[in-house]
Amino acid sequence: MTAKIVKFKPQSEPERRGHAHALETIKRPSLGWTLLEPARFFAETSALMLSYPLLSAAPRGDGHPVMVLPGFATSDHMTMFLRQFLGLLGYQVFPWDLGWNLDQHTVGENGEHIARRIEEIADATGAGVSLVGWSLGGVIAREAARRKHHGLRQVIALGSPFAGNPRATSLAGLYELVTGNKLTAAETLRRYEWGHEALAVPSSAIFSKSDGIAAWQNCVADIDTQSENIEVHSSHFGFVANPAVFYAVADRLALPAGLWRPFERSGPFEAFYP
Repeated sequence: MTAKIVKFKPQSEPERRGHAHALETIKRPSLGWTLLEPARFFAETSALMLSYPLLSAAPRGDGHPVMVLPGFATSDHMTMFLRQFLGLLGYQVFPWDLGWNLDQHTVGENGEHIARRIEEIADATGAGVSLVGWSLGGVIAREAARRKHHGLRQVIALGSPFAGNPRATSLAGLYELVTGNKLTAAETLRRYEWGHEALAVPSSAIFSKSDGIAAWQNCVADIDTQSENIEVHSSHFGFVANPAVFYAVADRLALPAGLWRPFERSGPFEAFYP
């Protein structure tokens, strides 16, 4: 499947002013949720271990290739549980193999390294590749879907702040220090200005209103005939350890190519989907 390049018309001055005002209403998560992240992640990891009998009955698809992208300042080690789970379901699972996720320093100024990785996997397997990206990994996955290269099947973003106010994160200072990107810069604001727009391939944005790192309003997309948002009870780090998240990802990946449908809030983890 080929992802087309999406072009956008420039905003008028009144539209830009209104957009900037709307961004200011999006605030970073409360300090309480941020401080609870380690404890919640531990609890979710424990729940994951106990939930494997239920997860073994998760929907299974056609075994197509799936690449999992890690979050900011993490590597493939952080997505190990998710990749192992998808492997048990029969998918051809690939790490991104690009080291620590330091945004453009890792994927290239124009995403060329991640584009090459997608095409390598598609060429090697002869099938369309699904991208599952956590946090910044989901931002990069959605940006990859907007570039012209072959081999992309669908995109699933997990707690990924791809739109809205880039300053609305608990890691703003660390991100600026590590990447050199200023979150108040015009270039950064332009990057997220159109992030909510639907992609040319099926996409799901899984988000949590109790996310302690990224403002949930930054993690939702426009809805259309092949784009959706799925709310789940999860911490930010729990997106790579939460059994309800894993079940939703499995359900999305199991959809036959060309036969997309919205997620149905059901199954053994129904209570975790508000």
